[in-house]
Amino acid sequence: MKQDMIVILDLGSEENARLAREIRALGVYSEIHPHDITKEALLALPNVKGIILNGGPNRIVDGVEIDVSDEVRDCGLPVFAVDHKGAAAWPTEEAGRRLALRAFVFDICGAEANWNMENFIADQIELIRRQVGDKKVLLALSGGVDSSVVAALLIRAIGDQLTCVHVNHGLLRKGEPEQVVQVFRNEMKANLIYVDAVDRFLDKLAGVADPEQKRKIIGAEFIRVFEEEARKLEGIEFLGQGTIYPDIIESGTKTAKAVKSHHNVGGLPEDLKFELVEPLKMLFKDEVRACGKALGLPDSMVYRQPFPGPGLGVRCLGAITRDRLEAVRESDAILREEFEKNGLAGKVWQYFTAIPDLKSVGVRDNKRADEWCVIIRAVNTIDAMTATVENVPFELLQHITARITSEVKGVNRVLYDLTPKPTGTIEWE
Repeated sequence: MKQDMIVILDLGSEENARLAREIRALGVYSEIHPHDITKEALLALPNVKGIILNGGPNRIVDGVEIDVSDEVRDCGLPVFAVDHKGAAAWPTEEAGRRLALRAFVFDICGAEANWNMENFIADQIELIRRQVGDKKVLLALSGGVDSSVVAALLIRAIGDQLTCVHVNHGLLRKGEPEQVVQVFRNEMKANLIYVDAVDRFLDKLAGVADPEQKRKIIGAEFIRVFEEEARKLEGIEFLGQGTIYPDIIESGTKTAKAVKSHHNVGGLPEDLKFELVEPLKMLFKDEVRACGKALGLPDSMVYRQPFPGPGLGVRCLGAITRDRLEAVRESDAILREEFEKNGLAGKVWQYFTAIPDLKSVGVRDNKRADEWCVIIRAVNTIDAMTATVENVPFELLQHITARITSEVKGVNRVLYDLTPKPTGTIEWE
């Protein structure tokens, strides 16, 4: 293994992600794990040089102050306790915080600054090969950034042992299924199975308005589709997923409540015998993109718009109808086209449209028209944990509004979301 590692154990801190990124900024790889990790699991991690017990305000769980086991504390690795069991909190000044962190990481732990994408990829390839052996992996390939990077990494690690399954659930962006087939089957020569499951998913989602229920239905149905495809193949024992760390945080941890569920977080149903392969689960979105670049993926894939696992299902607010779903798809295509033409595609981190299940009075062809509104969302972020709103020129917003209201059937209003994260999430739910 090429990288040293510092393990952060979550003992109630609200800044685990910040700490992980600060350590990586020093050039040392870091991972966040729950406080109740076992000694065996800890020592099984590669090249661990030290442990940070990162305490904080969420230290009380089910009425009990959490702690690591004596075995973990006494496992022989350097331990740095912060805001836990009487230990001091992090210094408030940035300089003091960096000094304390550098002293622990380099002086006490003796870690080397060898965290970079080339070494990360090399380590993950080794870990994947150890885990998978000569068995086969089935990958859920949505075509989004995360799953595409996982696909490229698995292709490099195990080649033909990987089979990618792209499911068209009817909730994809305009032209997306065709692009996935072109890039992965035709250009990367991956083993790719295309599944047309539009009616299957939309029938399951009929009448379902709650976004969390949508996510669970879509996630469960994904798993069932993969199970069916796996049964057609021999030797499939692993399921690859493009899980990244913000997915884990937002789905809730042992010390923090869920913001929203992610279908790829929380394990698999008990009746499924797959073992998960998730090589990106400790990375943030900007790091995933860097990984994709290092793997040689084209910019069109690496820098494409992030896309939620449930797809347009969470951007068609309320119970999904096929006509409103199509309106989301078409309005999103217009927005992406205009941002590309006006130089915003590489400037704005994420932009999309959503349509609530709400009609308002408008005028079309000199007659009253009760139609939907389209909400435009455009935000910038580094790691998807916080986000700011892009200041899109008003003239461009007017032009996009004119196109959407004239070209998209059933839409008479366009709104621009001015809410940062927090208090809003990036996605509309």
